[in-house]
Amino acid sequence: MTDLEKLEEQLAELPLLGYFHIDPRELEFNQRIRWICEHECPMYGQTWACPPGVGPVTECQQKCHAFENCLMIATITEVADIADIEDTLATRPEHEEITNHVRELMREQGVEPYILSTEACTVCDRCAYLDGEPCRHPERMHPCVESHGINLIPVLENNGIEFQYGGNVVTWVSLLFY
Repeated sequence: MTDLEKLEEQLAELPLLGYFHIDPRELEFNQRIRWICEHECPMYGQTWACPPGVGPVTECQQKCHAFENCLMIATITEVADIADIEDTLATRPEHEEITNHVRELMREQGVEPYILSTEACTVCDRCAYLDGEPCRHPERMHPCVESHGINLIPVLENNGIEFQYGGNVVTWVSLLFY
């Protein structure tokens, strides 16, 4: 089990909008969220971090519910034009660096978290999924939250975080299950 007090001190030093410990059973899993992946995301069927590679929503829910705890971290950033998807997505690596830093903090305490974040995974130039092979770097691959059918809005609202602040502010969220 993690030393939560030490972890809290370390998290307080990071540029996070907020962080919250939640019960994984509080998360809402919904096939409608997955629908967005299937119909609007060009990464659908392209990586192990995206559907259908991550499995059905029911299996994703079971995997998340197998953990007793979940640490949710959130960051925000401002972009020149939120309608410019390339500009917006270009801010994602900063959030992923923080997510990986938090993973390392947890590993230092002997905890190996299962991480959902903002990526469709860009670790490899060509994902092994396309060749019917297993993921080459499962320890570095973080499926996106939505790939699991998780509706983040209720959890964010319950913890006082706005998903959309308006203007050109982007909110990024990761879930670290342990």
